[in-house]
Amino acid sequence: MKRFGIVGMCCLTGLAGYTWICSSPSALAEAPQAAATTTAETTEASKATTAAPAEAAGYTQKELNHARETIKILDEVYKRIIILVTDKYVQSEDDFAAGSAAVLLFRQISAGDTHQVRLIDATGDPYEPDNVAKDDFEKTGIEKLKKGDSQYEQIVTVEGVPTLRIITAVPVVHERCVMCHDHYKQAKNGEPIGALSYSILIK
Repeated sequence: MKRFGIVGMCCLTGLAGYTWICSSPSALAEAPQAAATTTAETTEASKATTAAPAEAAGYTQKELNHARETIKILDEVYKRIIILVTDKYVQSEDDFAAGSAAVLLFRQISAGDTHQVRLIDATGDPYEPDNVAKDDFEKTGIEKLKKGDSQYEQIVTVEGVPTLRIITAVPVVHERCVMCHDHYKQAKNGEPIGALSYSILIK
């Protein structure tokens, strides 16, 4: 299968808070509730375990809730699209992988000013060196996801602006994933083989 800096994923999971184990889009409605979300609010400067009240940190609870809801919606849209692309267009190893298309899409989106998102490996065996957890947040997030959490979040300060970071789990959800990634056969039901890492301003 053709690759372009991919984590090694032909297909993805669904809503933050849900794990989809399916072989076709028609099975999406039967998705079970995933493990509970882990939340750790912090600031870049203090790395505190418990964050100060929202207003004191430079944002309101309403703004924080809006940022969380935005990422939840984006997570659903991105993952549904990639599942559908895999199901309808990825038929053999020679086809352009949905994961490759996602990487291209996410790079263009991240170059804008709305939010940042990238696809990262959780197996320890990425196809490209760039597709790995790069900072403490992503490394901790991968650890949390591999222990069963569906997502992990932090609130950090980037250039003086409060920013929400969320990482969501990506398990194997389609039998075609193993066409190019034989080691995915060893993954247990619902075990993450990758993740989506998001950053969005709280405003």
